[in-house]
Amino acid sequence: MKKIYLIDEDKDEKLFKNLKNVMKKEQNVEIVNIIPKEIKEKLKTIPDICIINEDSIRSDIKDVFQKIKETEQNANIPLIVLTPTEDEEHIIEILKNDVEICLKYPLNCDILYYTIMNLIKLLNRNRTVSPLTGLPGNSQIQAEMQERLEKGEKYALMYIDLDNFKAYNDTYGFSNGDEIIKLTANIITKNVLKKGRNARNFVGHIGGDDFVALVEDNDYERICQNIIAEFDKCIEKFFTKEDVERGYIEVENRKGIMEQFPLTTISVGVVEVTSERFKNTLEIGEAGAAVKHLAKTIFGSTYVIDRRKNRDEIFDKADQKKILIGQ
Repeated sequence: MKKIYLIDEDKDEKLFKNLKNVMKKEQNVEIVNIIPKEIKEKLKTIPDICIINEDSIRSDIKDVFQKIKETEQNANIPLIVLTPTEDEEHIIEILKNDVEICLKYPLNCDILYYTIMNLIKLLNRNRTVSPLTGLPGNSQIQAEMQERLEKGEKYALMYIDLDNFKAYNDTYGFSNGDEIIKLTANIITKNVLKKGRNARNFVGHIGGDDFVALVEDNDYERICQNIIAEFDKCIEKFFTKEDVERGYIEVENRKGIMEQFPLTTISVGVVEVTSERFKNTLEIGEAGAAVKHLAKTIFGSTYVIDRRKNRDEIFDKADQKKILIGQ
C-alpha cells in the first residue's frame, strides 16, 4: 500500500475528493488529508509522497518543508507542491527547497495522475538499487535467483563479503569504508561481467559489505581467484604505511582495551545451484551463507566452493577436500 499525505491548512474537501477521484483506479494507494500542525505526529508513519496545497498555507511554505524534512528518516520523502502562482521565480524558489515537482492551478487531472504514478515507479526502482554502488538490491537478486531456478538453469552463486571491515570503519571512518565498498563492487562487476563472459551473469549488492554474483560461466573458480588477487592488490592503499607494514590495525574496544585486527580481506563462498538440489531461493541463500561462513574462518582472502549434489549431504573436515575447494 502506497500512502500519500495531502497537506492542506483548511483540509479542503473538494481538493481531497478530487485527488481521491484521480487515484481511484489505484487500489494500493491511500490518500490522507492532514494540516501542517499534524505533520510531526503523522510523519511517525512515513508516507511515500507528500502533496502540499500552497494555496491554503498561511505561513511561509518553507516552514512546511522544514517540518517534513527535519528528521533524517523523513529527509527523502518526495514532495509535490500545488501552487496558484504564475510567478516563475517563486516556482524556482520552491524547487530549490528539495521539492521534486511543482504543479500549477488549475490542475489537469491526467497530469496529476501520471505525475504521481511516475514518481511511485521511480521510488520503486530506486528502492531496488543500492545508492552507494548502483547495483541491484535484494528484491532483484531474489527475482534473478527465482527465475533461473524455475527455468532449471545451472549456475554458481557467489556470496561475497569483507573480513574485519567493522574494525576498518571504526579506525578510518565510514567515508573511507564506503570507498572500499565501491572498490569491491567495481572489482566484482569487472570480473563477473567481463566482456566475453555469459551475458546472463549478474551482480547484486545485498547491503553493507555483502554482495552476490550469479555466474553461468564454467570458470567461476577463476573469477574468484581474479577477484581476490585484484582486491588484495588494491586494498593496501586504503591503509596507512604503518598499518600495512605492521599487518594489522589497533582498535579500542568498549572496555578501553586495544585490540588487533588483520587488514581487510575478502571472502567468497560459492554454491553450485541446480533445480535438483534446491527447491527455493531460501535454501540457496542458506547454503551460500554457510559456505561463506566457512571461507571466513580461513585467514586472509579466500574462496570456498560447495559442489555437493545433495543439500542433505554433510561435509566436515574429513571430506572437505572432496566437496570444497579453497585457495
